[in-house]
Amino acid sequence: MSVGAAGFRRIKSGKRYRIRERWAQRGFSPVDLLNLWRPIGAWEEHHGLAYGEGPRQTLDVYKPRHATKAPVVVFFYGGSWQGGSRDLYPFVGASLAAQGIVTIVPDYSIFPPARFPTFIEDTARAVRFARENAAQWGADPSRLVLMGHSAGAYIAAMLTFDPQWLEQVGLNSGTDLAGFIGLAGPYDFLPIQSRTLRTIFGGANRVETQPISFVTGKEAPALLITARRDRLVSPGNSRRMAAKIRDHGGVAEELTYGGVGHLTLIGAFAPGLRVLAPVLHDATQFVWRVTRRRHFWNVS
Repeated sequence: MSVGAAGFRRIKSGKRYRIRERWAQRGFSPVDLLNLWRPIGAWEEHHGLAYGEGPRQTLDVYKPRHATKAPVVVFFYGGSWQGGSRDLYPFVGASLAAQGIVTIVPDYSIFPPARFPTFIEDTARAVRFARENAAQWGADPSRLVLMGHSAGAYIAAMLTFDPQWLEQVGLNSGTDLAGFIGLAGPYDFLPIQSRTLRTIFGGANRVETQPISFVTGKEAPALLITARRDRLVSPGNSRRMAAKIRDHGGVAEELTYGGVGHLTLIGAFAPGLRVLAPVLHDATQFVWRVTRRRHFWNVS
């Protein structure tokens, strides 16, 4: 399927897809390999915590063993708003926890039946739960960063740039977020060409579904990372988003890696694939940097 030149294009043919299909038939996936590697460090895992009453309103927490007022990252995975599961991403949560960052990985409602904005409403509740419970995990709720990959980056961006979603759960995106990290995110992908995505987003040209539509320059600092060889989400999404943030006087860092694609970009969080791209290092450094200067950039 596709979402125009600036959006998604899922490749359902070729060697990589056939290998993935064979592994799936065996009940094994490439993600299982990523989770075989355990990062060096001391952390604890807490699984299946409910942030709501829905069947997919649960989350996992990865915390450094002796965390005290640590930064906290809420990570949203991708899956074209139609798939994904928190139990696929221990390699992300554990890798960040091993760097001293409390990390929350929530599930959220997906299509079918969920459509825009249900998945955003779910994740807003997850963010509220993260802030309310941060202290018990050794985190400082004022040092909160949202991060996502692919469709998850879209969700994190909507929560950061369109204030209505966090307002609905009693939070303020302008004061309660310290930063936003988008990994291969779709931020500006109209017109939507995929029939399924038109159904999910309620039409082909709804500007209110696009994170780029809400940029004011007053949001938390952003780190936009993309892969030069990404064939699923055009890197142009990140370029245009970063340019608009900067044009409005906001803070946006933009990184493009040459040695990875759409999936290996997030896979490079795993210890065995970190040689491909410094995504863990760059994301971690950004988190520490924006949470240290939290009380400076947000002064109005």
